[in-house]
Amino acid sequence: MVNRLAAAQSPYLQQHAGNPVGWWEWGEEAFAVARELDRPVLLSVGYAACHWCHVMAHESFEDPATADFMNAHFVNIKVDREERPDVDAVYMRATQAMTGQGGWPMTCVLTPEGEPFFAGTYFPPEATAGSPAFTQVLQALAEAWRERRDEVLTVGRDVVAHLRDARDPVGDLLTTDDLDEAAATLAGTYDDEAAGFGTAPKFPPSMVLEFLLRHHDRTGSPESLEMVEATCTAMARGGLYDQLAGGFARYSVDRHWRVPHFEKMLYDNALLLRVYLHWWRATGSVLAERVARETAAFLLRELRTDEGGFASALDADSADGRGEVHEGTYYVWTPNDLMRLLGAKDGAWAVGLLGVTGPGTFERGFSTMQLREDPDDPERWDRVRAALLEARDRRARPARDDKVVASWNGWTITALVEAGVLLKDPALTAAAVEAAELLVRVHLAGGRLVRTSRDGVASRNAGVLEDHAAVAEAFLAVLGVTGDAVWLGRALALLERVVSDFADPEGGFVDAPGDGLVLAPRDVADNAYPSGVSAAAGALLAAAAVTGDARWRSAAERAVESAAPTAHAAPRFGGQTLSVAEAMHAGPVEVAVVGAAGEREEMLRAAWSLTSPGAVVVGGEPGLEIPLFTSRTVRDGLPTAYVCRGFVCQAPVTDPDALPTLT
Repeated sequence: MVNRLAAAQSPYLQQHAGNPVGWWEWGEEAFAVARELDRPVLLSVGYAACHWCHVMAHESFEDPATADFMNAHFVNIKVDREERPDVDAVYMRATQAMTGQGGWPMTCVLTPEGEPFFAGTYFPPEATAGSPAFTQVLQALAEAWRERRDEVLTVGRDVVAHLRDARDPVGDLLTTDDLDEAAATLAGTYDDEAAGFGTAPKFPPSMVLEFLLRHHDRTGSPESLEMVEATCTAMARGGLYDQLAGGFARYSVDRHWRVPHFEKMLYDNALLLRVYLHWWRATGSVLAERVARETAAFLLRELRTDEGGFASALDADSADGRGEVHEGTYYVWTPNDLMRLLGAKDGAWAVGLLGVTGPGTFERGFSTMQLREDPDDPERWDRVRAALLEARDRRARPARDDKVVASWNGWTITALVEAGVLLKDPALTAAAVEAAELLVRVHLAGGRLVRTSRDGVASRNAGVLEDHAAVAEAFLAVLGVTGDAVWLGRALALLERVVSDFADPEGGFVDAPGDGLVLAPRDVADNAYPSGVSAAAGALLAAAAVTGDARWRSAAERAVESAAPTAHAAPRFGGQTLSVAEAMHAGPVEVAVVGAAGEREEMLRAAWSLTSPGAVVVGGEPGLEIPLFTSRTVRDGLPTAYVCRGFVCQAPVTDPDALPTLT
């Protein structure tokens, strides 16, 4: 059986190109072969930075005997969930419906028509108390297909029917009372001891924190701000954050943020960069500013590609000094490591400062680094950190998944635009504009947005709802900092596709049209990053603020209405929807900063410093041909700001210090 993944663009699929399994990429050809051979389809979904995906690959997919059985009884399809989130979404819903849980690697078995009749996640090579062996699962499924075909087909049809019926209801626009209630519900799930929400594992709650910042701005709620400050502090002080070089890992396996799952994802760091910027903007926190600067530097140093985009992730695993691959090897330390590298005095000081213990806080006697308080000697810390970084750079580095994902780059561009302005760092703004230009050059082809690229070459994977929304919002952010009207045209073209190609007849939007799938995927809940629906709501609202076009506002409201019941019932999974609703109640504020390039920066920074929820800022020359700039002129030859709601503006100001009094 031929493995067809060698020509795949995805780094994850290429990781499996040497398997003895006869893998296919997702597509009609594979299903046609399944129909021809009268075999079920074994669908395996994962991603390049997934630790347990690597484990199952080594244990099962690299095993010749297991591969032989798979090749003899199944048509085997491997999917990178980051390339095909639509495929992942449909079958993850099936997995959760059939098993009560989900995760990656995801293993589904389908009829040749794509209907799932079995689902699970990781299966070990040998049976354990909690799971059968993967080979036992395969044998039972092959037998069921052969001996109980009618039963299998009925299960597949029933699962698809259940998924079609189990749609999230459409609600009404969220009121301020609803938003206050959501904040109170979040307070009820807040971990007063360790910060964050719920118990382990704990994921960075980026969108929830953004909502709480906006809620605090509207209401002055000290509780909302306290939850943000404590959670951001705990994440930045713990092992989740790279204390040497910046950047956040994907999640914490414990409730105290000590031990991360070490993969670093682009979307987490982009979303968290904005949260820390906004925390700093609201309070002036020194920690928030430092983490924002370090996270932005991490994005440019570790994830920027040669083409100017941003790579998807850094792996969790890497090799130790003996060539053995373990999770976290690149990041963890022992007291002896520090003493040997730094000497007795600095070593002992660093051991205490960074929480590196004899027994270890991680595995095999190793510790993650935590910085529970700022060092009492900053110069000594700079010297120690430089020495530790130099030593760490000699270790085997984790692999990088260097595919460029449109939506993740969109969120990164938006964050870097804000960071460049607020932190007075033009390099960040320049990087954001360069990444946006890459998306135009590579990902926009014939009016169609492509989801992924690699080495400057676009894939065949069409952009989904989140891609169109996140990239449109990024283009609006670039408009705001460049004052070039071409970016507005590009953003609106993407949003035209949102309202035409992704509209759901029953309300709101679908994540993808569903071509080649058993149903169109639709999920209004935010997870690790915003859902397509909530991302669309934010982009559409921003477009309405720049253009004054009620059509975009109406579409944004439909998106919020479709996600409102979920956001109200489970606000931990509705942070972005709640944030957009706060922006709607705030206006949002529209700020036109009129002035020559090179002269308007101070006023632009003052405008972006406004904490009003969802404020939209555009800086440009007089005469910039966008609706927000119609009849907007400079006053007294000075850069001039117009603060508006619904295009009804207050008196223009030329003093940056006067801006906060207008919101």
